[in-house]
Amino acid sequence: MSHAVLDLVQQVMSSPWLYAALFALALLDGFFPIVPAETSVITAAVFAASGETNLALVIVVAALGAFAGDHISYLIGNKSGGRFRNRKAFVWARNALAERGGLVLVVARYIPGGRTATTLTMGAVRHPLRSFTFFDAIAASSWALYSGLIGFFGGMAFENDPIKGLLLGLGIAVSVTGVVELVRWAKKRRATQTSPERLPADTSV
Repeated sequence: MSHAVLDLVQQVMSSPWLYAALFALALLDGFFPIVPAETSVITAAVFAASGETNLALVIVVAALGAFAGDHISYLIGNKSGGRFRNRKAFVWARNALAERGGLVLVVARYIPGGRTATTLTMGAVRHPLRSFTFFDAIAASSWALYSGLIGFFGGMAFENDPIKGLLLGLGIAVSVTGVVELVRWAKKRRATQTSPERLPADTSV
């Protein structure tokens, strides 16, 4: 069974349509977050370790697709922002945007669902497009480079067994996401505990 799966994946990796598919998946992921864009980029990068794909091209098309998809999401938010403003994810994105500005877009790239909430919110609140484009270029490029490199090094570690290399790459990606979420949760909890509403009242006369 594993050999059949591996053969199928290798056929996909050798397809001339691979890079177009990666671009399309990264684009769709910008506003339809259940698309497995990151998994696809990591998989293609794993096979770059054995020369079956081109790592630089994988990273470039993934970055361009993510950049385009994020801008589509921004435009969707810009046109219909009122529908999203009271939802929990968008309240978080709006508050984070107010606190950190465009830099939150870079961080949100690594939070499941966070990237879409942030791009939609930035469109909904009419964040300047020039600023959005600048930070999104950083976000999309760093995400594509990160996904490509962890896949490539996973493939290098298990050059003769790409399935293990893929599992290693996905494990690293999940771990990084988990750490980001843990840090975000810890900061939120600390901020809640030290908020003025939770501080003891001053009883001095």
